[in-house]
Amino acid sequence: MAEQPDQAKPIIIKKVNKGHGGHHGGAWKIAYADFVTAMMAFFLLMWLLGSVSKAKLEGIADYFNNPVKVTLEGGPSAGMSVSLINAGGEDLTRQQGQVRNGDITPDPAKITEEEARKKIEEADKKRIEALKKELESMIQVDPSLQAYKDQIKLDMTRDGLRIQIIDQDKRPMFKISSTKLEPYAAEILKKLAPVINQLPNRLTIAGHTDSLPYNGIDRTNWELSADRANAARRELVSDGYDEKKLLRVIGMADALPLLPDAPTDPRNRRISITVMNDSAADRVLNPLDFASDSAGLTARSKGVPATNAPGAASNAPSSKPAVNSTRIEGITGTMTNPEAIMPTAVPPAPKP
Repeated sequence: MAEQPDQAKPIIIKKVNKGHGGHHGGAWKIAYADFVTAMMAFFLLMWLLGSVSKAKLEGIADYFNNPVKVTLEGGPSAGMSVSLINAGGEDLTRQQGQVRNGDITPDPAKITEEEARKKIEEADKKRIEALKKELESMIQVDPSLQAYKDQIKLDMTRDGLRIQIIDQDKRPMFKISSTKLEPYAAEILKKLAPVINQLPNRLTIAGHTDSLPYNGIDRTNWELSADRANAARRELVSDGYDEKKLLRVIGMADALPLLPDAPTDPRNRRISITVMNDSAADRVLNPLDFASDSAGLTARSKGVPATNAPGAASNAPSSKPAVNSTRIEGITGTMTNPEAIMPTAVPPAPKP
């Protein structure tokens, strides 16, 4: 039987139910990994910036501000010894033994004479200042010295540490018009002797008086002050001070009063003990080395004969006989060319 044209075909409708718990894929993992990597790089950058010095940070900033300038002019550790352009970094082409500017540090053992002298003077100054602090502390702590702290004066001078033991109106160091120390004055020197003996520095002891004239025949304040300084020297030596370190024992009379406006004041009577620095001791031992002729001083320090002063005759051979340059050294100084200074011997008169 033939198919009917108006007969409708069956319509099939298929419905798909979509759920919400399905799999979304791995795209989110890639995004998260990128985020973690970026954070790690950020914190690593923060750590590096915190650990780099300020100078290096300024160098990095200069490079990014003007990289051409840094490339051409260079900077610390920049460039190679065979390159015209400083590229930065280590020089991989440098051979063993090849050096650049800045690679060689100055040898601390090779210093100039002036630098060596300054170092010695600084060490000497520190040593004397430490002695002053030790004596000040001892005066405050020791009861036997604390009672006389008003009569012990410490000060730094051009020559070194000066220790002055000063008289008072009712408590003099010496008996009147005598060189005998009072017991308390001897006790002060006994305490000072072992402390100042710790230093290798030379010592000067000076005696001072007031301006009142000395009541005695053929004796003045000059003899009295010198004898009192010598009495202080004997006391220091008997208390353990090394006598070889003594340089001068002098009497000043009233030439250097402590109170210039009151020359008769008892406080002008005093004993002055100076722990001398090295330069002051050299000035005493070698007075001619500190002459105003700087050229001669420089020549003597280098062992070269001094040249003549400007305007003087040249070192041409002279018909005069050479003067002996024998040096006479002593505690008061050094004298050269004694023949030119000392008087010549007077020839004996002819016998009648």
